[in-house]
Amino acid sequence: MYTFKQKVKLTQKNKVYYSIMLLLIAVLMINLTACCTYSFTGSSVPGHLKTIAIPIAQDRSGAGIPGLRELLTQEIIRQFIDDNSLQVTERTQADALLECTIVSFSDAPSILGAGENVEQRRVTVTVQVIYKDLVKRVTVFDNNFLNYGDYKPGTVANERVQASEIAVEKISEDILLAVVSGW
Repeated sequence: MYTFKQKVKLTQKNKVYYSIMLLLIAVLMINLTACCTYSFTGSSVPGHLKTIAIPIAQDRSGAGIPGLRELLTQEIIRQFIDDNSLQVTERTQADALLECTIVSFSDAPSILGAGENVEQRRVTVTVQVIYKDLVKRVTVFDNNFLNYGDYKPGTVANERVQASEIAVEKISEDILLAVVSGW
């Protein structure tokens, strides 16, 4: 038979036990909630948009860079596939449309050294993007995106190509962020 002192000790043990259990449950709930709601992009795409069409980009830059429009299109598609907020599909099945046009391409000195020697060049690409909600039949935005890639002249022949790829990758990231978080 328990005495009064034994009951008090048992109750105190139970309080400690229950307190620890509640603390563990609270920590577990916070962790599970945080894991389930975390999003890298802060995506806020409306619920009625599930798919997006990304036709091949147009090139009106006049630069004549072979493969630039294909590179841009592929990079934007890759960004959307990796992000997984909108599924890339054909235009006839899409809820949204992303039309891209390369409007300028420049390759100019960015750092001059002693004696007016060019130490670094900068490739700058500007892309006009029209993003349309095909379900509601509205243009969400019509913006220009500009970014760059740097390279050292006279080193390797493909440095300029790599700088162009860097500029296109940065623009593609900017476009994705504008689409998924611009609501």
